[in-house]
Amino acid sequence: MDTILTRQAVESLETELKRAFTLIKNSNSITSVKQIEEQTQGLGRCLGLLLLGIREVSTEIREEIGALHIEMMNVKFEVGSEKDLEGKEEDEKEKIERIIFDFDDVVLQIKYGNDEELKFALLGLSTIIQNKMIGEEWINEVEMVPILVKRLGSAKQNNRLTILLILRSLASENDENKEKMVDVGSLSILVKSLARNVEESREAVGLLLALSDILAVRRRIGRIKGCIIMLVALLNGDDPLASHDAGKLLNALSSNTQDVLHMAEAGYFKPLVQHLMEGSDMSKILMATAISRMVLTDQSRASLGEEGSIEPLVKMFSSGKLEAKVSALGALQNLSILTENVQRLVSSGIVATLLKLLFSVTSVLMTLREPASAILASIAQSESILVNHYVAQQMLSLLNLSQPTVQCHLLRALNSIVSHPSASRVRAKMKENGAIQLLLPFLTENNTEIRMGALNLLYNLTKDLPGELTEQLGETYLKIIVDIISTSTCESEKAAAFGLLSNLPVTDKKATDILKKAHILPIIISFLDSSTKTSTPMKKWLLESVAGILILFTVPSDKKLQQLSAEQGIIPWLVKLLSIGSPIAKSRAATSLAQLSQNSLSLIKSRTSKWSCVPPSASEYCVVHERYCMIKTSFCLVKAGAISPLVRILEGKERDADEAVLGALATLMQDEIWVKGSNAIAKASGIEALVRVVEVGTLKAQHKALLMLERIFRVEAHRVQYGELARVILIDLAQKGAPTLKSTIAKILVHLELLQMQSSYF
Repeated sequence: MDTILTRQAVESLETELKRAFTLIKNSNSITSVKQIEEQTQGLGRCLGLLLLGIREVSTEIREEIGALHIEMMNVKFEVGSEKDLEGKEEDEKEKIERIIFDFDDVVLQIKYGNDEELKFALLGLSTIIQNKMIGEEWINEVEMVPILVKRLGSAKQNNRLTILLILRSLASENDENKEKMVDVGSLSILVKSLARNVEESREAVGLLLALSDILAVRRRIGRIKGCIIMLVALLNGDDPLASHDAGKLLNALSSNTQDVLHMAEAGYFKPLVQHLMEGSDMSKILMATAISRMVLTDQSRASLGEEGSIEPLVKMFSSGKLEAKVSALGALQNLSILTENVQRLVSSGIVATLLKLLFSVTSVLMTLREPASAILASIAQSESILVNHYVAQQMLSLLNLSQPTVQCHLLRALNSIVSHPSASRVRAKMKENGAIQLLLPFLTENNTEIRMGALNLLYNLTKDLPGELTEQLGETYLKIIVDIISTSTCESEKAAAFGLLSNLPVTDKKATDILKKAHILPIIISFLDSSTKTSTPMKKWLLESVAGILILFTVPSDKKLQQLSAEQGIIPWLVKLLSIGSPIAKSRAATSLAQLSQNSLSLIKSRTSKWSCVPPSASEYCVVHERYCMIKTSFCLVKAGAISPLVRILEGKERDADEAVLGALATLMQDEIWVKGSNAIAKASGIEALVRVVEVGTLKAQHKALLMLERIFRVEAHRVQYGELARVILIDLAQKGAPTLKSTIAKILVHLELLQMQSSYF
């Protein structure tokens, strides 16, 4: 392994080998036995250091290195000269004295030496321990373990690693050495090493794991600040050895419920879930209560769900006593915020149990209604709830029987249910059972959240309602809805109210009259003036709804209503919506402009005689209508500056507004003005845009665009300029397009002189 200690050992070994080779090379008759022995022992010490650093090699290799280490440390060479024989006895005496001196020196250097002195003292101690040159008595007598632990707190990185290795070695020798490391101070020093570099943290967690078989260690370690957080970090880290040991240590600590809660706070939930599944009743309640109170991220909620927390919590709620039910519901409420957990809740069969609780009149269970309804509101976000067809109707019947907080959750749940794409049958059933009449009284509620929930639900239920909506709402509630729009300070509530009004049928003149008398138009203009500076999802819905309401006030059959709308200033806003609105808002704005423009020609004619007294300004002359046009009186698209933004929509990537835009542009192609109209469209690059719609648009949009192009290509100038552009696309569409388009395509190809009028190809 490439660790600091192994690198250090190998470097020392290399140095000693160089010295040994030099000694061999230069050896002669006067080279002393003592020199050779010392050099050999130097190599042995390096091997001893290497043994400390390598833990992951095979036992066989460790044993071979260990045997060589011992052999080299105890080496004795035959004396080759009389002189050496004479000195042998004296050398042995000096050696013993030196070793005794070295032992004392090692202790002093470890206690008080600087970093460099400490380094060599630790290497010496490693050699002493590896060669068993001293016994346990000496280790105890000099209090080596406390000395090492204390020095660990102040030493530098490399020395800390060596100290940890020595401590691990001593801990493996006997329990007495372990006992000297278990006081809070020593453990705190060891815990600090968990947060250091990879090698040090690996050795520190290994040592703590070795100590954890002592009960006092398990009791104390979890209380040391940051310990569990660091252990969880190591568990999730990249070092497999540290991760393995951290996992085992956390498992050893998991018998302590307080430690388990600290683990959960650090994002490690497995022990907590284990207690939920197998712990005592009090332990389960403690764990569930903790989940209910934690500030969880979505990742934490996902982890708890994946670890299996939902099932035991549902079991606690279904069959536990009141305290267990309360804690379990709180936990489930927190977990149900995540969509993945919602599916697990549905699969657990909890929905029926929650509804049963909500219908319960037992006073002791009343406190559980709020979390139960909140969980239902979360579950309702999943379409899988639609499997239970009765759920929405049962929730609806509970509305009038519940307290405000429960009503809010139930309304949120119902809104989620009816908003699902596949919920048309549920919506229909709710309307059949009088849902709209049941919800209307909530529009007069003082509680904004309840009022908004009811408005949203009415909006969702009436999106696909036939023409009887006005009868359902009645004049009273239509005025109440307008009042909400004009007085509410809540943007979401305004959006829901506008949305509900936008569902009114275009053909319902009675509803439009009520809204006109309630002064909805000035309210809309005031809203648009103050609220188009920002773009949010809520603002998007607001603009879509406002644009939908304006369609009611621009129906071509009521010129007086159109005139009123124009005088209020809606036309510039409709043009602006073509640029700032969503595809739906653009489509609705284009529809209103189309409805207004349908009457432009007749309004211009009827007003011509009145202009004879005072000649209008040249800027008001319209090249399409060949009259003097004003926006508020003739609703002219040209003077409103609507042609370019309409064309830009066709040039864009979104296709939702194409049909409405083409409907608006088509009003410039009416019989009396189509030549001038086609010129105006061409000037705004509209012909290229029409050809593009023919290529990529829907079938209805293709049909509308082709009808316009058929007239446009009657004009020679347009045939010359744009014929080549359209030719390839038209021929391709003639071969591959819908049969209903072929007749119009044929006419255009005739204009482009690519097909004889009598051709039977089509």
